[in-house]
Amino acid sequence: MTQKFGLSAALTTPFKTDGSIDIDAMIAHARRCLSSGCNSVTLFGTTGEGSSIGSIERQTILSRFIEAGIAPSSLVTGVLVDSIEDAALQSAEALKAGARNILLAPPSYFKNVSDDGLFAWFSAVFEKIGKGARDILVYNIPSVTMVTLSVDLVGRLKTAFPGIVTGVKDSSGNWPHTERLLKEHGDLAILIGDERDLAKGVRLGGHGAISGVANFLPQEVRAMAVDGKDDKRIEDLVVELLKFPVTPAVKVLLSHTTGENVWLEVRAPLVAVSPEDRGQIGAAFDTLFRKQAA
Repeated sequence: MTQKFGLSAALTTPFKTDGSIDIDAMIAHARRCLSSGCNSVTLFGTTGEGSSIGSIERQTILSRFIEAGIAPSSLVTGVLVDSIEDAALQSAEALKAGARNILLAPPSYFKNVSDDGLFAWFSAVFEKIGKGARDILVYNIPSVTMVTLSVDLVGRLKTAFPGIVTGVKDSSGNWPHTERLLKEHGDLAILIGDERDLAKGVRLGGHGAISGVANFLPQEVRAMAVDGKDDKRIEDLVVELLKFPVTPAVKVLLSHTTGENVWLEVRAPLVAVSPEDRGQIGAAFDTLFRKQAA
């Protein structure tokens, strides 16, 4: 059996007050995650506001990470674009640099597209990447993309592109869908994006997770993603986070646990969490994870 994927922190992106990316803070945070139980970090994913980060910024960040001594094999790169050309170029660049995986979302501007249309899009992206195409995790997050990657479509892709499509990140929050993926495509690395389903998914053969919560609770999420251990505290925390825009809320808790205000900034069109809501999010976290220390 291939080595399990393990835990990847869906790395948040720190923005300075002028809107630019604080790459030094980003690298330091990646190191912190990698030394605290994460097998990799995922750049430019949903939690990392990847769709708001331009191609030149991506190139700069990837280069800076590698120059800083972070192994490319510990980097997963999110690609969240609509055009075949952009998806192929961004994927090829990261693969050429040695990235462990590409987390590739389907195009999301056009709605109600068919499985045939999605299959044609992914096929064209892989063809354009060329011989370097490998280790693609297709990304099912319909709450954001409004596109569902069906179990049947995943089967078509893995059959047509062995060694290229090697896994699925399922952030559907739809347990029957996740369960079918695990049962019918257990030869792929099935990653569970909803921490509430993570431990039971791993016990059924899931390979781990790309997790936003791992930004600030890496060891606790690792126990779920690698060992399949339930943790009701994390499940309850996710319920609290879902009461707010999730990415800004995750950044609030990263700031809360590190004391670093750089994490409170987000890039438009997202809006930072209000001080009142920050207090509510922080209090929920403290109730669940700091009662013993009180």
